Amino acid sequence: MEDKEKPRLSRLTAIITQLQSKRIVTASYLAEKHGVSVRTIYRDIRSLEQSGIPIITEEGKGYSIMEGYHLPPVLFTEEEANALITVEQIVIKNKDKSLIDSFSNVIEKVKSILRYSQKGNAELLAERVYFGGNNNYTKTSDNLMKIQSAIIHFQVANIVYKSSQGKTTEREIEPFAVYSTNGNFLLVAFCRLRNDFRNFRIDFIEKFIVEGAKFTPHKMTIQKYFEKYIKDQNTPDIPLS
Repeated sequence: MEDKEKPRLSRLTAIITQLQSKRIVTASYLAEKHGVSVRTIYRDIRSLEQSGIPIITEEGKGYSIMEGYHLPPVLFTEEEANALITVEQIVIKNKDKSLIDSFSNVIEKVKSILRYSQKGNAELLAERVYFGGNNNYTKTSDNLMKIQSAIIHFQVANIVYKSSQGKTTEREIEPFAVYSTNGNFLLVAFCRLRNDFRNFRIDFIEKFIVEGAKFTPHKMTIQKYFEKYIKDQNTPDIPLS
């Protein structure tokens, strides 16, 4: 194989990975990502289609891979494997048990596809990476994964919430987003009781119960939310209006 073919082969492999990791990928995104023209990406997509990859073209939107179709995972480079092991040590410090359990399962699957020589290196690195700042390993929440699921599926939820002032309330909410500040995860949600957006510290949520009902997505972006509600104040569990 000539040297000039190697970059294209590497790019085609990367495009497959990107198509599998996102719902929709645009030609302009791929072109910018790989430093080539949009026309080159068009040719790459045609080549992948001709090789049997079931790529779906959505006019005016972009490309995706047929649902349910998966290729065997691409091998990780040493740097990529090390990055994941490092992130694992950061996650272990987190206080949400559901996040730690889910990420540990991810890392276990990642380790299963590492080359044999990388497995020992990953184990060594895990023993040699340490992040301070949270010596208290007590887990104060176990709801983050359920919250994230409710966000992406637009599911109404009932919560029992105990504020920093010790007041307990029951709320029916429409989960919108999660962000982290000062080491705490905050849930942004539309509160049907207050008829406005509120944010709640996740470790103060005593119960999080997902209902069968779904809500209509709000015409809100995280940027608009911050501009409207967070610009001049950052107290997590008081009304934001």
